[in-house]
Amino acid sequence: MIRRLAILGAAGDLSARYLLPAVARLQAQGQLPAGFAILGIARQPGSDEAFRRQMAERLARHAADLDPAARAAVIGMLRYRQADVSDAEQMAAALQPLDDEALLAYLALPPSVYAPAMRSLSAAGLPAGSRLVIEKPFGQDLASAQALNRLIAEQFGEAAVFRIDHFLGMQTVQNLLGLRFANRVFETLWRAAHVARIEITWEETLALEGRAGYYDASGALLDMIQNHLLQLMCLVAMEVPLSLSARDLRDRKLDVLRAVRRFTPEEVDRYTLRARYGAGRIGARAVPAYAQEPGVDPRRNTETFSQVTCFIDNWRWTGVPFILRTGKALARDRQEIAIHFRPVPHLAFEENEATPNVLRLLLAQERVTLNLNVLGAGDRFYLQEAVLDSPLAESPLPAYSRLLLDALRGDCTLAIRCDEAEEAWRIIEPITRAWQAGRAPLREYPAGSAGPA
Repeated sequence: MIRRLAILGAAGDLSARYLLPAVARLQAQGQLPAGFAILGIARQPGSDEAFRRQMAERLARHAADLDPAARAAVIGMLRYRQADVSDAEQMAAALQPLDDEALLAYLALPPSVYAPAMRSLSAAGLPAGSRLVIEKPFGQDLASAQALNRLIAEQFGEAAVFRIDHFLGMQTVQNLLGLRFANRVFETLWRAAHVARIEITWEETLALEGRAGYYDASGALLDMIQNHLLQLMCLVAMEVPLSLSARDLRDRKLDVLRAVRRFTPEEVDRYTLRARYGAGRIGARAVPAYAQEPGVDPRRNTETFSQVTCFIDNWRWTGVPFILRTGKALARDRQEIAIHFRPVPHLAFEENEATPNVLRLLLAQERVTLNLNVLGAGDRFYLQEAVLDSPLAESPLPAYSRLLLDALRGDCTLAIRCDEAEEAWRIIEPITRAWQAGRAPLREYPAGSAGPA
């Protein structure tokens, strides 16, 4: 296991809010090797002591539930160096404290800096066995994703790079594999003959929350659907893999992405929806219109709500709509995968209608529910709905900790492969081009509502 972690962009929010808490949780569970060291690298002037004080405050805020001893241990691992991550000489000097051991370089950087940072790391000469972690979004379009993949192949090799999507580290998401492939009752029905539609939803009451610098340049489609929700769709729709090895699992995910229908401009009008929130209230909180949020350029027409109905044109799923939906500043938080089964072909009960069965994975709550029809009390043969509800086993590690541990160990099972990243852009680019041309006009919904009609 790698014992050296270099965080490029260590002064940013990602490092303090997610990465260091992830390391602290690994430390609390005894998952880190002896002598583990963390080097923060950023443009800002600073010293080891100043960096430690700053990160101690952040850890106390973002990992308050952890044993203080674990937090203190992580603070003791920290060192800091000021450097321009795109300058090879500065990077070579900054990395010296990590000796000649293999290191994990985590690019906690804006996507526009990925390529120059990778070039400088390569020129600086990383020790043998070193690896890189790259956050989403991987590229801004297909051409940029392909260019990054070429750079990775030339400078590092595919096996050394981990394109991570923290949704894949969620326990409930991984439980989808167990639910599908270890239960004949579901796998037998998991096909177009029995499934009417599948909805994958990630809706939040959170509004922009000061993230205009990133969000206004991406929007809901690129922030959520292009990566997170397409990955969830792959796990729902993939064929049974030969094994859960990295190659077999990612091969089957790629099959799904390749089978997704690419839209014509007319189909973009029919099968996509975009909107942004106007002024409203979320509970007791007044929320300004998105266009009035600090840092937002209204001329960009950035959407905060996006829905795409995908079709997977293969033997198993032809004709079944996969509805991917995400939005901000909505009335409630809802994060779920819902499989809506078709109604029975003939209903002998005359008193009332049966409700089609729905299997739901509640991602944030780590639960699974199944709606069934049963006979109610009172009148004979009167149907009522029953809901089977069960918690799923909780993971001892949150998503970021799990994926970081995988990268330190060299396990790429949950990482995105180069061809997956490119196929996702081939699905999304026809939509972005059509939207830029005025297709699927931008709608508006009040903050605190259920979204656009």
